[in-house]
Amino acid sequence: MGDPNSRKKQALNRLRAQLRKKKESLADQFDFKMYIAFVFKDKKKKSALFEVSEVIPVMTNNYEENILKGVRDSSYSLESSLELLQKDVVQLHAPRYQSMRRDVIGCTQEMDFILWPRNDIEKIVCLLFSRWKGSDEPFRPVQAKFEFHHGDYEKQFLHVLSRKDKTGIVVNNPNQSVFLFIDRQHLQTPKNKATIFKLCSICLYLPQEQLTHWTVGTIEDHLCPYMPEIQKKMDSCSEHYTL
Repeated sequence: MGDPNSRKKQALNRLRAQLRKKKESLADQFDFKMYIAFVFKDKKKKSALFEVSEVIPVMTNNYEENILKGVRDSSYSLESSLELLQKDVVQLHAPRYQSMRRDVIGCTQEMDFILWPRNDIEKIVCLLFSRWKGSDEPFRPVQAKFEFHHGDYEKQFLHVLSRKDKTGIVVNNPNQSVFLFIDRQHLQTPKNKATIFKLCSICLYLPQEQLTHWTVGTIEDHLCPYMPEIQKKMDSCSEHYTL
């Protein structure tokens, strides 16, 4: 009958070939859920956790111009960008979200989160879950790590601070798995004009081959470190799952 892994690989290759003919991506065969956690340096402060209202999969080449713009602005190297563009990568865009904190009342809204100047955020963590489209099975956690530390995006903000463009600012984490789309705004204070950078969209980069790589646990299991009310109810979850 042959090796099961070999059969699975052949089946995926056939599916990819069919999708290429239809000008679709493998990601179009999945439903996604994404959560975004802003983790604060003060461990006594609750993480700001948001659920993305809609995850939009897009093939990398659709945003090639935005990636290469980052090269021209010296945000990252041409070599690393070409390597990224040559991979069979899917982009997962998150433009809208809703707070998951029970003490915060709100509805789904466009992303509007101040990232700079502020020094209280430790990192941004994105949690991705998926299932085959049309399936009644629960969403499963995708086996990939999406984190963007404050020090990494602050360096890029300082780099673009002297530039005049107000929109179209894109920054990425070192391994190029998380891209932040940023708006620059100016606030007039009594003494001077202050520049702020606000998050308006998040994009995750995931090689298509990893779309079928899942890890164990439920959505609740993986959200519990960022929601104290869940963590109290499931205080043993951290012993079994490491994000």
